[in-house]
Amino acid sequence: MGRAFSSPVLIFRGKCGKIQSVQYRKPGWAYCGRRDAALDEKKRILVVEDEKNIATVLSYNIKKEGYDCDVAYDGETGLNMALTGGYDLLLLDIMLPRMTGFEICEQVRMKSQVPIIFVTAREEDKDKILGLETGADDYVTKPFSFKELMARVRANIRRSSGEVVRRKEEETARRGVLRIGDLEIDRERYSVTKDGEPVELSKKDYDLILFLAENVGTAFTREELLEKIWGYDGYFGDIRTVDVTVSRIRKKIERDPARPEYLMTKRGVGYFLNAR
Repeated sequence: MGRAFSSPVLIFRGKCGKIQSVQYRKPGWAYCGRRDAALDEKKRILVVEDEKNIATVLSYNIKKEGYDCDVAYDGETGLNMALTGGYDLLLLDIMLPRMTGFEICEQVRMKSQVPIIFVTAREEDKDKILGLETGADDYVTKPFSFKELMARVRANIRRSSGEVVRRKEEETARRGVLRIGDLEIDRERYSVTKDGEPVELSKKDYDLILFLAENVGTAFTREELLEKIWGYDGYFGDIRTVDVTVSRIRKKIERDPARPEYLMTKRGVGYFLNAR
């Protein structure tokens, strides 16, 4: 077990998300965040948050974990920085001046698959679903512990960097096209077609359908898919993320999403891809 570090915990209270205090756990819990960040070779994170006290504390603690961190205080500036800064992960608030976090996410997704996490006081299900549907990889609501936030950050960065690199190498070695009914999944080109027509999928959509295609006919629980595709365990992950992604894929590949023929649900178990 690694050396124990103090684990900072951000405490947000009140509807406006104002910071009341920053508390630190006493030593004794093995927290290896800095070592993970070092392995990630100084990854760069952009925080887009209009409340300067929150942005300052986030930036300070992210840097303490070994990452580079920049801050934008309005949506328009945040979008420009996100598109030009070459960041490894974005942390977005939703309610921002000049442009919402949802709008930033939509614009970024048109050009980049950089991991995006919403960090916001808005905790209604409709906001979480909208965030995921616009292309976000995760959604964290205040109040939250900094330990949890950084676990999600590391999981997303690992997923988009090291694991993706390894997977590309594996896929290059395995080259070929998976054909399931009218669906074709091209591992080399990272593309999906149906009846010969391209299917526009986000990175997570593609990762999920490829994984299920490589294990066609095998049902996986939402918890298993959350771990394999998003890199989370059941503690930190929200299983609704899987449901939203499945629903989005069905709308794109099924003739009738309400009566799927490809991406099936196995009652009491989870999801699987039908060999047809």
